[in-house]
Amino acid sequence: MSFDHEAFWSARYRDAGDDYLFGTAPNAFLSAQAGRFAAGMSVLAVADGEGRNSVWLAEQGCAVTATEISPVALAKAAKLARARQVAVDFIEADLLRWDWPLAAFDAVVGIFIQFVGPAEREILFAGMQAAVKPGGLLLLQGYTPKQLEYRTGGPSAVENLYTAELLRRAFAGWEALELREHESVIGEGRGHAGRAALIDLVARKPA
Repeated sequence: MSFDHEAFWSARYRDAGDDYLFGTAPNAFLSAQAGRFAAGMSVLAVADGEGRNSVWLAEQGCAVTATEISPVALAKAAKLARARQVAVDFIEADLLRWDWPLAAFDAVVGIFIQFVGPAEREILFAGMQAAVKPGGLLLLQGYTPKQLEYRTGGPSAVENLYTAELLRRAFAGWEALELREHESVIGEGRGHAGRAALIDLVARKPA
């Protein structure tokens, strides 16, 4: 029986009540990349949950599309966008079955999207790569296997976690502008809080 991602995530977001499970501030890695985003850029935020990253991208003047499987999260994301007075094109989508747009975005962003194992990750990464325009950017942050020692967020399955070598293979042929494993104390709502073992990737698609 396949895992029901929608039911799992909807329950987590519903249990948070009026609070935002991962907060309303943008991810620190993403906000540190502000210089890579310009007004009018088309950006896809993948599995963006309650909207903290897509709303921030819209505040930078980008034309933002955000996907999310949970209708509970999407309702909260739309509420956040209204409160911040920005427009985001929110789409309810199962990314493993979604008809990914081809070469449609100047940048694709995936922040903590480690909800799939190796086989499904290939499908997810292939869709993300296909959606980036030639010469465009892909930005990804996730947890490394050391995160299992900290247990401050992320999956409990080691095969879902990223290493630098895994990402080099997955994005072979792309220019790695940044690829860094590091540890940091993060505070993203009650969903991500405490010391974490992180990996960041900024890669450019061949023109």
